[in-house]
Amino acid sequence: VQLQAFGGGLVQAGDFLKLSCTIFGLDRAMGWFRQAPGKEREFVSVISRAGGRTSYSDSVKGRFTITRDRYKGTVYLQMNTLKPEDTAVYYCAAASPNPSSNYAPVQRSSYAYWGQGTLVTVSS
Repeated sequence: VQLQAFGGGLVQAGDFLKLSCTIFGLDRAMGWFRQAPGKEREFVSVISRAGGRTSYSDSVKGRFTITRDRYKGTVYLQMNTLKPEDTAVYYCAAASPNPSSNYAPVQRSSYAYWGQGTLVTVSS
């Protein structure tokens, strides 16, 4: 299983970025997590396998939007109005199998596969 995340970079506060994560051979709920220096990896957003259910952390709700294109096998995270506190390495992850197409877990332990992270740096 391969997950590859793209799209990180250095931006200024208030700017936007769009991350993408391509998954090969899996049709699962997909999540984004992030880890800032010296901090634990934290949940950012998740989208269910069918795309009908999404969830966001309180810190990004209203600014970030997760979507997916099942035909392309790609999940996106549109990040708007970025803040310096959004600076982190962002990871995409594929959830463990679940029969429900609306399954959208927020716990790290519910994810079976992780991609390499992509660094997002937001300057003030």
